[in-house]
Amino acid sequence: MIRFFEIFVGLRYMRARRRNHFISFISVTSLVGIALGVMALITVLSVMNGFQRTLRQRILGVISDVTISGPQHRMPHWHRIAKIAARQKGVLAAAPYVRGEGLLVHGRYSSGALIRGVIPKREKTVSDIATHMVSGRLSALRPGRFGIVLGRYLAWRLGATVGSRVLLVAPGGMVTPAGFLPRLRSFRVVGIFDVGMYEYDAGLALVDMHDAQALYRLGREVSGVRLRLADINKAPAVRRVLATQLPSYCTVRDWSQEHANFFRALRIEKTVMFVILLLIVAVAAFNIVATLVMVVTDKRADIAILRTLGASPASVLVIFLVQGTLIGLMGTVFGVIAGVVLSLNVTTIVPFIEHVFHTHFLSANVYYISELPSHLRWADVMHVATASFLMSFLATIYPAWRAARTAPAEALRYE
Repeated sequence: MIRFFEIFVGLRYMRARRRNHFISFISVTSLVGIALGVMALITVLSVMNGFQRTLRQRILGVISDVTISGPQHRMPHWHRIAKIAARQKGVLAAAPYVRGEGLLVHGRYSSGALIRGVIPKREKTVSDIATHMVSGRLSALRPGRFGIVLGRYLAWRLGATVGSRVLLVAPGGMVTPAGFLPRLRSFRVVGIFDVGMYEYDAGLALVDMHDAQALYRLGREVSGVRLRLADINKAPAVRRVLATQLPSYCTVRDWSQEHANFFRALRIEKTVMFVILLLIVAVAAFNIVATLVMVVTDKRADIAILRTLGASPASVLVIFLVQGTLIGLMGTVFGVIAGVVLSLNVTTIVPFIEHVFHTHFLSANVYYISELPSHLRWADVMHVATASFLMSFLATIYPAWRAARTAPAEALRYE
């Protein structure tokens, strides 16, 4: 049982001036090392969380939280499916879509693209493309007008601008006596979007759903229904519930399945970074071993006197546990405070450093994200603080045990 006596003596050893200044230097080094390691770990994890959240928002700005599709991308009676999905708790909106592929041609240039047929008013409720238009408007897509909205890099590849005419070559043409004739349709570019993800900016084109139904000969059918949820983290749960309520021919997928490998890679990278940076804290924590070993050697006479006055080996053990644990606790607290402050101000500090040194860490010409994002999660802070404190505590056990085993007669022999 820890008594006030052990805590008092342990704190007294921390405050007292040591004859060996090198021991004090090692103690301060251990404390600063733990603080720097904890600060770096919290900051890096926050930045990685920021990257993950930003990328997820950009991806989900194009794809849907949950997608319901029919066999071979054909779904009859989509109104009934949308009503069933809209009744589900947490579903904010539902919109039908037509999925197809095609070759876009403009002058001497051509590029393959994923063609998505949408109803502009409904599409605004399930995706953010309408808010990322750099030219034209998504609402300019109207039935029978055969307008098309291109991604920024797709339009750049084709050399097309708003008002240009592009030729869409769809698969599944007709065989005639003159040979195979592909299905062709001329579309007028009515808008260009930029969502910040090259995959979509260079390979996605939007047309009106009724025009897509006519082009791909779907009649009144669609490819599926896309859903927007109030909480994207509940997408797997919503998917499982919808799978039991919808007809058996419907396939339900959520955003985590659509890009499972990508998000799994981000989680693995975050875990690896946590382990690597935790080694910095471990090195600093194990400096406590060297500190306490030298303290025990320096305090052998004091330990012997305490033992002769009636202190038990357990009391001596607790005294040095308090001293070593306090170093780790102070380093952890200072590191957590510095890490939280730095994480909350990354978006201010980084631009200031870039301005002072006339550099740019994330060039917009190279990276999808040109600003360093940060998203502090208190769960990460707790995990880092707990791991740091535990390593510091474990590092004190061996020196404290050695101090408890000091024999009074042997320690006072040469005093």
